[in-house]
Amino acid sequence: MTHRERVLTALNHEIPDRCPMQISFTPEFARRLKADLRLQGRSFHNPHGGGNTYELERMLGQDMLLTSVGWANSYYAGEDAYTDEWGVGWRQAVYRTPYGEGRYTEIASHPLADEREVSSYKAPDPCRPELYNDSRQTVADFSSTHFIVGVTVTTIFETAWALRGYEQLMEDMLLDPDLADAVLEIPFRYHLEAAKQLAALGVDMIWCGDDMGAQHSMIISPQLWRRFFKPRMAEFIASVKAVSPGILTAYHSDGWILPIIPDLVEIGLDVLNPVQPASMDPEQLKRNYGSDLSFWGSIDEQYTLPMGTPGEVRREVEQRISTLGRGGGLILGPTHHVQLDTPMENFRAMVDAIRSTPYPG
Repeated sequence: MTHRERVLTALNHEIPDRCPMQISFTPEFARRLKADLRLQGRSFHNPHGGGNTYELERMLGQDMLLTSVGWANSYYAGEDAYTDEWGVGWRQAVYRTPYGEGRYTEIASHPLADEREVSSYKAPDPCRPELYNDSRQTVADFSSTHFIVGVTVTTIFETAWALRGYEQLMEDMLLDPDLADAVLEIPFRYHLEAAKQLAALGVDMIWCGDDMGAQHSMIISPQLWRRFFKPRMAEFIASVKAVSPGILTAYHSDGWILPIIPDLVEIGLDVLNPVQPASMDPEQLKRNYGSDLSFWGSIDEQYTLPMGTPGEVRREVEQRISTLGRGGGLILGPTHHVQLDTPMENFRAMVDAIRSTPYPG
């Protein structure tokens, strides 16, 4: 099978020749991997796929390629303190591992911290043609061989609290819902337009969503999610599918979101990502929702990949394929970007196991 055929077969709940694979990396791990593979191409790597050459993904035999438009690309926009085009301020947080020093970007300031700024705020223009140059090229170069995913993650909530402030937006939802709606509409409308533009370019899937789950609970109540986010996500999915009727949609949320999964099914979601196994039981998800949803992710990024042994990594891959992947419906990969602290032998064990593990009927 081609990479594209493999993914389409799995997402159609049929049996591919092997489990499809998608893996992203932090820029620091990408540099380690590039050196390990002895690649000489351009060094830039955005884990969301913005401006990426896909050299690493293609060398590993990955089946899905990501191309991103939206606020999430701001995470990797500079090496020092900077302000992105939305007016959000960022700072660098250095961390150290046995494999070198890395940097996370953290939000330092919020342009809508003062509610008086909300009514006059102007978001960036999502219709600028140059935003889609990379995506257009990706579709042109790889759509015949790979499954192309248009990325508009941080669709509503995460961008909104970056603009307003996390605690302040939480308070707004309870104390001033009209103000919360005004703030949430800003990123929602931007990312909806971006998703429609990507759909029109011919991507196979739109990947949207926001982190709504903590380790063992939701960040906000299911009732608040249904009030503020469900109607918007229903419009998002319907609008994208109106542009491209055959397109699929994936929703991302880390953590525990069991109460809202039936809502996501109701509004037409196709794929759930990343299936964080320390928070939700993958086998239970397959039993309860395997006929309605496909799953993308599920390899533990909290213990197994960074701290387990290669044998533990391989066993987890085999377990996921035999359970979550039974009857199709699985794209396998880690539940987050591969981090700098990941031993290379664990990474190789994951890739090798995905490539070699027989797919169950």
